[in-house]
Formats: sequence, C-alpha cells, structure tokens
Amino acid sequence: MSKISMQEAAEKADALLLSSVSSVGPELNWVHAGASDGGCAGYTIDGKRTGSVTRDAAVMTIVSEARRSSLLGVVERHWEKAGYEITGANPDKESPAVFARTPEDFRMSVVVGAKGQFFFSAVTPCFVHSEVQDPKTKANGTPFEGSVVPGPSVRSGFWFPGASVPSGSSTPGGGRLPPRLTTRAYCHEPRGG
Repeated sequence: MSKISMQEAAEKADALLLSSVSSVGPELNWVHAGASDGGCAGYTIDGKRTGSVTRDAAVMTIVSEARRSSLLGVVERHWEKAGYEITGANPDKESPAVFARTPEDFRMSVVVGAKGQFFFSAVTPCFVHSEVQDPKTKANGTPFEGSVVPGPSVRSGFWFPGASVPSGSSTPGGGRLPPRLTTRAYCHEPRGG
C-alpha cells in the first residue's frame, strides 16, 4: 500500500472519516473542518519524496455532557469492530478523546473540543507525493465560510434532549479545533515499510 499516492491516501482517509461519523446513530450533522498535507522529511519511497494528509470533520450536532461518553463509546466500538487498534484515550472531563490506528497505519481520533463539539480526524502515513484535492465525500451539514469552524448548533432530541442551543454556539467562531499534533508530527513511515 505504501506506493499509492497522497491523493489516493486522502480518499482513503475521507472514507475512514465518513465511516466513523456514519457509525453513530442517531445521525450526526457534520461538516468538513479542514484538510492539509505536508512532506515527510527524509523519507522516500523508491527514491520519490513523500507526504502525509490530514482530514478533519466537525460535528455540528449539539451533544450534551451526559451523552459525550456514549458517543465516544459508539465510535470506539466501531473502530474495534473494524480491526483498528485503540492506541489511547483521554478521560479528561472537558476534552475527552479516543485515538486509534487502522491496519494500514492511518491514525484516527475523535476529540471533544470547545462547547462539547466533536472533531474527527484521519491522518495518513507517508505516501508518494502528489497533489491533493479537497474531500469529495459529502457531509450532511451546511458548509461554512472561512477558516474558523462554527460551534455546534443543530438540535437533536437524543444527543441533547430538551436543550436549547448553548449561548453563542450558532455564531461563527463558536467552535475551535481542539489542540492536536501538527501534520508534520504525524508523518510516519508505514509499519513494515
């Protein structure tokens, strides 16, 4: 698999994100929250330079504090059933998270950020460098303008029963991507490669 291009890896990452978000029921409203790529310094495949791709998705459904661990559990069980290795978890009450690695060595995470907003991320190992297009997978949320992800604003009787929208969460800038390692820090040689 290591000889595929970064574009092919990005498409795989998009499919992994879609599968992860789609594993949750009732359905979550989500949007693409970022895509980036970068070089893997010093690592080549057959003498060709390489790079890694990161894809992010933000959940726009409001998830109550009481339901957050349930949602994380659904995703973790989905990943385990798919054969992913759970590589870590952050039990922090404010920003819990689960981290995993696929058999192909893609790194996955689901993290709770500001205002309880969920963020999914998929990071590829290093593959042969190529141009990378924006995600083609269709999100079910309303796309947003700019680089700041809006906070969660979609009501759900299940994920936030009887709730009103948290103050200011429907305005741009309400949600911030949780702190995470940079793409460069995620660059890694594929296992066995």
